[in-house]
Amino acid sequence: MTTTDTITVTAASAPASSRGRRRGFSFALAVGAQIAMMMGASAPSPFYPVLAHDIGFGPVVISAVFAVYAVALLLTLLMAGSLSDHIGRRPVAIAGFLLLAGSMFLFWHAGSVTLLVLARVLQGGASGLLISALSAAVLDLAPAGRERTAALWNSLSPGIGLALGALASAVVLDAVGQPLLDVFAPLTVVYVALAALFLLAPETAPRRPGAWASLSFRLSLPAGIRRDFLHASPAVIAGWATGGLFLSLGANIVRTELGGEAHVWQGLPVVVLAGVGAVTALLMRRRRARTTVLFGTAALALGTLLSLVALGVHSLPFYLVAAGVTGMGFGTAFSGVVASLAPRIPATERADAFAVIYLLAYLAFGVPAVVAGALVGTVGLGAVCVGYGVVVIALAAVAFGLRMRRAD
Repeated sequence: MTTTDTITVTAASAPASSRGRRRGFSFALAVGAQIAMMMGASAPSPFYPVLAHDIGFGPVVISAVFAVYAVALLLTLLMAGSLSDHIGRRPVAIAGFLLLAGSMFLFWHAGSVTLLVLARVLQGGASGLLISALSAAVLDLAPAGRERTAALWNSLSPGIGLALGALASAVVLDAVGQPLLDVFAPLTVVYVALAALFLLAPETAPRRPGAWASLSFRLSLPAGIRRDFLHASPAVIAGWATGGLFLSLGANIVRTELGGEAHVWQGLPVVVLAGVGAVTALLMRRRRARTTVLFGTAALALGTLLSLVALGVHSLPFYLVAAGVTGMGFGTAFSGVVASLAPRIPATERADAFAVIYLLAYLAFGVPAVVAGALVGTVGLGAVCVGYGVVVIALAAVAFGLRMRRAD
């Protein structure tokens, strides 16, 4: 090889190496951004009993505050879930994180129910923009041939973020004198920084016509995954409905039914549920999607049954063990569904498809929790937990049966 040849090869390889590093940074950024977004989703949960005492409101208002987040998120997903397929991932991510920073600023200064509701509405709208765009970006930026890894991170990130957000808030609530400042001020800064970092990321979805037309209420799934998505729906609903109960009423359950007064105890069930879910999904990442869904739905049913027993004997340690078993199902049922669907979604329809997947997930996340909160004043929190648990067990059983019937 001549000197000229060597120079030519080196010059050609340098830009390719630089592009590879930039793509790797952007993949890590998209995954980290998903985790950070979900930290903001769970961070308010340990605060609900405190704010209810300081501001003066009951379980119905807590559920309403939780509900407006879910409603705003769902409406945004319906209207703008596919927007990043038309104008690109970067502008949607930047706008979403700036809105999310605004919502954290409002939480930081929440001194009334009105401000709390406004913060949750803004957070829901921002999350609705970000969920489908970031999920699509993770798939876009995955190393060649590693689509399954990207799908795994799409399913792991929510659990990791939910666990970290709830844990941080609970610890800060017990340790410092100004918890709103010490939790939501750093999150505000982090979200502004993420918006700035996305300016450095490469665009993976070239502009294409139809952006304005996409801003309409619609549901669109690629024809090749519609039947499988329908069969997987009970698993998604069972898992995310469980998460909704833990995030909306979990702190109250620990305080009123199990005697856990410290905020760490009140936040710990969310940490255990989401954290164990993420770890279990990671450990089972090489299993077939069918096996993962079967394991997840069985664990959801068993863990929910154990949690009802724990509530019956008023044992907080037993309840945390049950939350861990439930968490195994929470993480793996959803990750198995995503792993089975994501590799078959065409690149030009990724944001749209993830919008539909997360639309179902957040309907299950929000609607049952709101109904539960509304019933607490009528039948009591203990009875609500029993009824909720029975429904989750039934859905998990249906999902297990449907998956058993399929050979793939």
